[in-house]
Amino acid sequence: MSLLELQISALALGSFSPFSGTLKLVNWKQSLIYFLSTTMIQVFTYAAGRQLSQMFLALAFFHGSEYILAIAIHGKSNVTFSSLLEHWWVSNLGLALVIVGEIIRKLAIITAGRAFTHLIRTNHVEHHNLVTHGIYKFVRHPGYSGFLIWSVGTQIMLCNPLSTIAFAIVVWRFFSQRIPYEEYFLRRFFGPQYEEYARRVPSGVPFVQ
Repeated sequence: MSLLELQISALALGSFSPFSGTLKLVNWKQSLIYFLSTTMIQVFTYAAGRQLSQMFLALAFFHGSEYILAIAIHGKSNVTFSSLLEHWWVSNLGLALVIVGEIIRKLAIITAGRAFTHLIRTNHVEHHNLVTHGIYKFVRHPGYSGFLIWSVGTQIMLCNPLSTIAFAIVVWRFFSQRIPYEEYFLRRFFGPQYEEYARRVPSGVPFVQ
């Protein structure tokens, strides 16, 4: 039994009353907090922690070196916090795109439920149904469109035009190759049902049919 399963069992047993023979919500808040905190510890494993550390170090280096170069070139008296972040509206636009992209992707995951996987299924399983409701009414691949919007938004938020273009090209190219491959299997799994859905609903990634 995994640690996560043991925690779920403990959560249930800790709320069981032998006198009533029913599950009672005894100290459910404390149990829930314990369960979520221990689960998050598992999520943030060494690998995840290392990747997060690298990201924060990269951000610190980017902004720290930017500040040092600005002082070296323009002089300390001419460099202020506001002068480094003079394009607030651009940064706010990027933040808005990050939020929108995040919402779209999470809606895709929640709506699809068990049908959503990070690896493309090449064999049909019993619980894999074609999802066409919710956000899937509007785009066939909201998870991909959400990620594309989010990734480009992160670079707009940093006011980095070169990285914005690079991210847009790289992420778009990845999905433009992935979508046809994934849809090959979706057409095999669902046949005419998916053909009709694909004709009616766009992919969600620009210039990808």
